[in-house]
Amino acid sequence: MNMEIIFGTNLQALRKEKKLNQSELGEKLDMTQRKISYLENGKAEPSLADLWKISDFFDVSVDFLIGKKPY
Repeated sequence: MNMEIIFGTNLQALRKEKKLNQSELGEKLDMTQRKISYLENGKAEPSLADLWKISDFFDVSVDFLIGKKPY
């Protein structure tokens, strides 16, 4: 599995765990709903700034987000 798919799966699981839809998460991260969708579906790669923002919001490591370490 490539990093985009693992990242997208992890992002979606974290979002659902917080009971947020893509638009709500986008607002909290200053991203569009479309960007969240693309990230979750592996159609876009997260920038380093995106990874930091997402890891801070969910209080998880970047390594977890990209599939290097378990939750």
